[in-house]
Amino acid sequence: MKTKSLLSILAFSTFFTTAFSQTFVNETMQFDGNAREYDVYIPSIYDGTTAVPLIFSFHGGGGDIAGNIAINDLTPIADTANFIVVYPQAIPDPGNGGSTSWMHKQPTTHDDVPFVAAMIDSISADYNINLDRIYACGYSLGGEFCYELACQLNDEIAAIGAVARTMGADTYNNCSPVHPTGVMTILGTADGISDYNGVWYMGVQYYLSADEQNEYWVNYNNCDTTPTVTAIPDTAPTDGSTVERFSWSTQDGCVYVEELKVTNGDHDWPGTFGNMDINATEEIWQFVSRYDLNGINNCSTSSIDEISTPKLNFSVYPNPSNGEVTIENNFLENKAFRIYSTLGEVVLSGQITPGIHSVDLSNLSANIYILEIENQVIKLIKTE
Repeated sequence: MKTKSLLSILAFSTFFTTAFSQTFVNETMQFDGNAREYDVYIPSIYDGTTAVPLIFSFHGGGGDIAGNIAINDLTPIADTANFIVVYPQAIPDPGNGGSTSWMHKQPTTHDDVPFVAAMIDSISADYNINLDRIYACGYSLGGEFCYELACQLNDEIAAIGAVARTMGADTYNNCSPVHPTGVMTILGTADGISDYNGVWYMGVQYYLSADEQNEYWVNYNNCDTTPTVTAIPDTAPTDGSTVERFSWSTQDGCVYVEELKVTNGDHDWPGTFGNMDINATEEIWQFVSRYDLNGINNCSTSSIDEISTPKLNFSVYPNPSNGEVTIENNFLENKAFRIYSTLGEVVLSGQITPGIHSVDLSNLSANIYILEIENQVIKLIKTE
């Protein structure tokens, strides 16, 4: 959806540090008669030579950029995974007491979808953006707006993550996606603001239930209607809530729809406040980063738990390991290897010649990692 004909752009930038270093850039765009503001975060490892993903983070109703960064700080992940983050600012809704909102109350002619398209155009003109890997996430009303983008700007948005909000009925009734679309939701069953079971008033539905919105995206993405359900360890028992992961996949095993159901969770951003068994910011990036506009980048590696080892030119043992592992390189020439965290950070790298080599993992914390050699990957488990 391109809207350049709808706007005249008067943009200026304030750099808090030098260009292409770790920095926030404050941008102002004259759009549809309003001065619109958004902050762009450029990670320290961005150098402009490689096209990088772009993710938008939308604040909740009545919120602002600073408050959004405080609850959903994507910058540490961006610094290791090399993507650009955009924190836009909504404008006041005169139909809602001047509250800053993405979805203005009806009746209204306000529409922020073209504004997002304009931001994409402007940012991609200034930075080397992978236009197949643009994502959106948001909290509360910002999460609701993400569904709107997944429906109305689907030709530019590859995947979304919505926290503390279900899909609006108007969005559902006018949804027209054009490609396989990853959709993650993180919802509390005791949310007193965004009802997990949907919202009806005087016979009119205003919000879908979690089950209804999942059913829509599951059917659209041709997923099996029966999800895989995984209990998340209750590592923070004092928070009063627990989490289950519901994953819906295609016949090929590609997960396109996922819900993190927070039983007894309220209108929270898990990991920042409310439930502390999961970190919503990390969960969203791990999920959306699997997708581009064609669907999942590599179906066999769509989930950390689904990485398999078919036709590899190397082997690793023992796996799991609490210390050294042996890499048997069956390539006929020297190869570089990299070990990544689940957030995309390179935690160990080196060169190996053909044959058998030992690699010391003792300095890595117990976790799941990804070993990559020549675009071939395997899940690597480090134990205590």
